Amino acid sequence: CRDIGIEYLTVYAFSTENWKRPQEEIDAIMNLLRDYLDELERHSDEDEGVLRFIGDTAPLAEDLRLRIDEVQARTAGRPGITVNIALNYGGRAEIVRAVQRAAELAVSGEISPDAVDEALVDSLLYTAGQPPVDLIIRPSGEQRLSNFMLWQGAYAELVFMDVLWPDFAPADLDRALEEYQRRSRRFGGIGS
Repeated sequence: CRDIGIEYLTVYAFSTENWKRPQEEIDAIMNLLRDYLDELERHSDEDEGVLRFIGDTAPLAEDLRLRIDEVQARTAGRPGITVNIALNYGGRAEIVRAVQRAAELAVSGEISPDAVDEALVDSLLYTAGQPPVDLIIRPSGEQRLSNFMLWQGAYAELVFMDVLWPDFAPADLDRALEEYQRRSRRFGGIGS
């Protein structure tokens, strides 16, 4: 994605619903995350770009939270692509969190209830300051969003692909982008 000029990329690593999986599988996923963070540490100065983790990291093991904080601090402000890793992330939970924060601001008198609008909610999401999502690629042959970026993807184009995420290759990305380029994005209008 970096090589073709994509500025923002979000990948779903672990959803809020994934806690329902067998503990052995959860442990394996968290160990994969540890391995990924180790790999990042070994190559920390080789790549440009910002790495962010979006989602509620509080339930994660302390060692993972500390390493995630270190990676985010080390890459903050770098030029190039911003990669969001959705970890213990759910779109509904993210929206509820933002609305709760807006309610707190209203109760404390920092804003009036009338000030709660789309812009405020957007500013309270994990992706605050990032543009809306243009394209959601759903691998694995499933044809659902699985609680992924529900607010940010309101006008996103959806491409469903019958390829498993671990097998997703640059050629698959190219196919998805070609499909996206054939679309006419109207945002509620009638198009040109």
